[in-house]
Amino acid sequence: MFILELSYTAELDRIDAGLTEHVAWVRRHIEDGTFLAAGRKVPREGGIILAVGEDRAAIEALAATDPFLLAGVAEYRVTEFIATTTAPVLDGFRQQLPA
Repeated sequence: MFILELSYTAELDRIDAGLTEHVAWVRRHIEDGTFLAAGRKVPREGGIILAVGEDRAAIEALAATDPFLLAGVAEYRVTEFIATTTAPVLDGFRQQLPA
């Protein structure tokens, strides 16, 4: 499982100009099951996405397609973790530690 931490690198007027495209990108990946949750940081200086994927390289490649990143108004920090404990609603995403 992955935490994608998005940090804005531009003023909010530039962020807002690309928000519709970014939200459409997020929704597309919510619908395909790659993103489990997404939202703004508080204070509004970026966002967080909880994602699942085959491997880190695939998630990093996907993050590189974010319209915010392509417009040069944000950057990503990708953190991989092993979700060994989950709420019941996320049981299908529970992982085992490697042997």
